Formats: sequence, C-alpha cells, structure tokens
Amino acid sequence: MTPHREAAAPPAPSFVFATAGHVDHGKSTLLRALTGSDPDRLAEERRRGLTLDLGFVWTTAPSGRTLAFVDVPGHHRYLATAFAGVATAPAVLLVVSADEGWRPQTEEHLLALDAFGVRAGLLVVTRADLADPADALAEARARTAGTGLAEAPALAVSARTGAGLDALRERLDALASAHRAPAPDAPVRLWLDRAFTVAGAGTVVTGTLTAGTLAVGDTLELAPAGTPAVVRGLHSLGQRVARVAGPARVAVNLRGIAATSVRRGHALITPESWWRTDTVDVRLAHRTAPPEAPPRQGPRLPAEPLVHCGTAQTGARLRPLGELAARLTLRVPLDLRVGDRLLVRDPGSRLLLGATVLDVDPPALRRRGSAAERGRRLAQLAEPADTAARLRADGLARRARLTAMGYPLDTVPEARTAGPYLLDAGRLEGLRTALGDEVDAYAAAHPADPGLPSTVARRRLALPDDLPLAALAEDGLTVRDGRVYRARDAERLPAPVAAALDGLLADLTEAPFRAPTRERLEALGLTADALALLVRRGRLERIGTLHLPSGARARAAARLRALPQPFTVGDAARALATSRRVAVPLLEALDAEGSTHRHPDGRRTTPEGPVRDGGRSGPRPAP
Repeated sequence: MTPHREAAAPPAPSFVFATAGHVDHGKSTLLRALTGSDPDRLAEERRRGLTLDLGFVWTTAPSGRTLAFVDVPGHHRYLATAFAGVATAPAVLLVVSADEGWRPQTEEHLLALDAFGVRAGLLVVTRADLADPADALAEARARTAGTGLAEAPALAVSARTGAGLDALRERLDALASAHRAPAPDAPVRLWLDRAFTVAGAGTVVTGTLTAGTLAVGDTLELAPAGTPAVVRGLHSLGQRVARVAGPARVAVNLRGIAATSVRRGHALITPESWWRTDTVDVRLAHRTAPPEAPPRQGPRLPAEPLVHCGTAQTGARLRPLGELAARLTLRVPLDLRVGDRLLVRDPGSRLLLGATVLDVDPPALRRRGSAAERGRRLAQLAEPADTAARLRADGLARRARLTAMGYPLDTVPEARTAGPYLLDAGRLEGLRTALGDEVDAYAAAHPADPGLPSTVARRRLALPDDLPLAALAEDGLTVRDGRVYRARDAERLPAPVAAALDGLLADLTEAPFRAPTRERLEALGLTADALALLVRRGRLERIGTLHLPSGARARAAARLRALPQPFTVGDAARALATSRRVAVPLLEALDAEGSTHRHPDGRRTTPEGPVRDGGRSGPRPAP
C-alpha cells in the first residue's frame, strides 16, 4: 500500500461521486481545482491531456465530511472503463462544457447512469469563462428530463478562474449530507476496479464500498472464483483503518490471494449472501422514441450483447421473452440479487439499455410456448423482490436461498417457517391435505401398522429430506417414530395386533426367553408390519430375527451376571431356560452392547460377575 498516516479515530463520514460527460469537457480539470490533486495518475494521461483510466481523488467538504471522486474517461473508446466508474457510485457530477454543449458521449453516460439507477447528482456546466453557460444548461435540463437526474441541482463553474467552485463545494456537501446512509450491516459486495502488489503487503484491491462494513480480519469470498479471502489491512482515503462502512472508497490488503488472480470486474462478497448465476431474467428499460421518429416497436435487441454490472463486463446471449423482458445467459457468472441494475450494450452500435434483474435462478424453457408464458409471468411482476410472488411460484424455498437472492423474509406474514424452509400458505394447505390423504391410504393398505413411513411421505409429496414433516402434521396428524399417523392411531394398537400381542405374552409368561418360532408368530397373526409396529412402540424387543418381550436383554444380562465366570453358551441357555437358537443371537446382542465379553475360546464373562469370596460382586479379570 502507499505511504499512509495512522487513523487515531474512526475516519470522518465520507461520500463518493463519479464524474460523467463527453471527452475534453473538463472533468479532470474540475477535480484538480476542487481537490488540489490530479486524478490522472498515468504518465500518458498527463502527456496527452486525456483520461484513459479511472482516477481517484478526495477533499474535505465545509462540514468536515470527506468527498471522494472517481474520475472516468469520456472518450467513446473507453466506455467500458467509464461504466465501471459510474456503476458503483452513489452520486454523479454530470459535466457539460459551456463552449461545446451536449455531445454524444454525454448522452451515452446519461443512459448508463439511468441504467445503473444513479438518481443523485449535480449538473455542472464547466468553462463558464469561455462561453455563456445558459444555453448549455438549458439543453442539459432538456436532455435529463425523464431520467433520474431530472431534478438534479445545476450550476456553472470555471476551473480556470475559480468562479462557482465555492458554491459547487456547498452543493456537493449538501447532497452528501442528504443522502440516506446504507445499512452498515448489509452484506458486502465490493466491485473491484484495481488490483496490484505492494512490497511487504502483498495483494491490494480497490473499489467503492456502496453498503455494509469491512473490517480487518473479515473472511470474504473473491467472486466469481469463490476463493476465500481474508482482509489483512484496510485503507480509506490515505488512512489505515480497522473498519470502514459504505459509501466509501477503500483499499483492501488481502491475505493468501495472488494479484495475478484478481482483476477489474471481480468482487469481494460476504459469503452465502449473493446468488452466483450465469442465467438471469430481466426487464429491459422502456425507451421512448423522440417525437419526430416514426412509430416502431422498439430497438432491435442484440443477440449477443455486452452486459455491465458494477465494474464487471461479460458477453452474453439474449433471448427475448416478450416486449420488455429477456433472458441473459452470461459467459462469466456474476454475484447478483433480484432488483440489481445491469447495462446491456450492443457492441456493434450505440444502443444502451438498462435492465432490472427479476430472477437470478429462472426456470428452464423447454416446452413450446414456454418463453412466451414466461414473458407474461414476468410482465405481471411489479416488484422484483416480491417474496410472496416467489413463494407462490416455488411453493417452498430455503430461507437462506431466498435471502441470498435478495428476497426479504419479513414481508410475507402469511408464509410459514418449517425448519430451514419458508412455505407459501396455499402450498402448505395443499401439502397438509395431500399428506392426510396419503396417511389414510397407507393405513387402509396396512391395517396392522397404519403409520406412513416418513421416507414414503417425502417421496410421494416430493419433499426435501430436511423439511420437518411435523410442520405439515396438523388437522389430526402426528409424527412418531419416523412415521406419520392419524392422531387416533398414534398411541393405540390396532385391535388384531393388540390381541395377538396378548397371546404372545401369555406364551412367554413362564419362559420369557423362549422366543416364538416363525410358525407360532404366523399362527398368532403377527405379520412383519405388526411386529415392526410392536418393536417401535416398545412392546417387543427384536434380537436378530427373534422377538422377545420388552426389556429381555436387560433381564438376561442380570441372570448371566449371577453365573460363575466365565460361562459357555450352554451355561447361558440353561440359565435362561431357552435353546441355543435363542441363546446365540441373544449373547451376540449382549456382546455388542458391552453387557458380556466373548473370549477367544468362546466363553464369556460379564463386566460385573460374582467372585468366589463370599458372594461379593465386582469386576473380574479375563481368564
């Protein structure tokens, strides 16, 4: 980083302006007069008197606020660079010279400002010492009518004589003070306009922080690569700072990022707070033809335009979706949210169109007529960040996904939260009805075990695995043991199953470890479904393929602890009054839970068996 002075306190409030206007209309000269610094940092720029790249200078306003300026080139050849400068600035100085008036690049810059949604700024007529500024000012007023700068204050200045500069400083200060500060806790998306290496510091990137806060130690993500990037140091307007909130010009020293992997158009973002996409549906800005122009349907849209967003530029394919909607397939993915503003440019003409992002994850267009239908749906979308409309279309969506796409979660009080999901009220009602129907159908087909398995319910209703079924289990439904029941069936056993259980337990009264054979279970009417239900309800214990009364393992372990240690399978079978058919799997189950320990010779011991010293119990070493 460049030499700096330490900040003894948090930096004073700052604000950022970009310049805009035709080449050689005095933008850089005006900034030199305002700040005392030259925004043209390249030797070639100073030699030719022509701005070729973005320049950055700042000054202190009468209120003590710091005003930073991004100076952009005005020549048509450097339009992409100019767009990178104005796209992220919260306000603009639109410059027109008194001696030349409105020119082609002035118009292009105005179109770009309108496309990017810049609504705050000043109209500045320069070179007021060379010509009467009245005509240029009147024309500028006429040209900006109907744009975001229609009500912008206007004044004439002369950088050479200093006339009007004090008034300009006051206007700049007032505009900055009146601007609504962005939320300091907003997610960061810092579009980068420079990247370079500083000896002893490493990679440094710069940009205009429009919202949110950066702090030393933050872990961000370098987009679009998705590489983690740790903030090693921060500078803002020549000061080293620990944290800085937007709007502000910032320089960020990154740890672990090579300068060769960063370029203009990349961004530093708060992880998981933006939607990385290469396909977006947009609404194109309506362009009204001048009165003298013949009637027409509108501009012919380019099939492969250039798309500008922030400091990024990428090629794209454009597919019309009706009169004012289109789908853009981007060659390089961008981190976006609904409502973002893009500039669509035809590289073969001077056509510039603004575009508002309506969907960052649009549905595929596979069927005949699906494009036209999609266009009609987009035409009905009045507000891009309409959470209710999104939920109506999707039915349900992850809350984190909606947030990353730019949808506020607190604007749909009728929506319901279900774990990590937000559900449309209509979809929720439909799912509850469908779930009830599925439970009833399953219970009719499986009377011995009427609970619908959760896996089956999710498959039949096309539900994600992490959506809690309990959120749908209203109107007499309940979730228990991984199944969905009618409430009346959740606790009681079906009558045939209860009767069969009584018969089984009667068999086991005298010999609780003599597990019934398959033939006996079939004779009692205990099917696989019925047995599974009894195990889940805790009425039976399953040991391998056998079924015993609940608590059988614990009672068996207690009897085995009373045996002389170690003991054999035969000893265990006799102690439990059962056969080897039962004793072997029962002992294996006890081995698995640690209630018995099997030795290499096949004999077993219990952790606490009797010792031969008067009957005291205690741990015995293995023989």
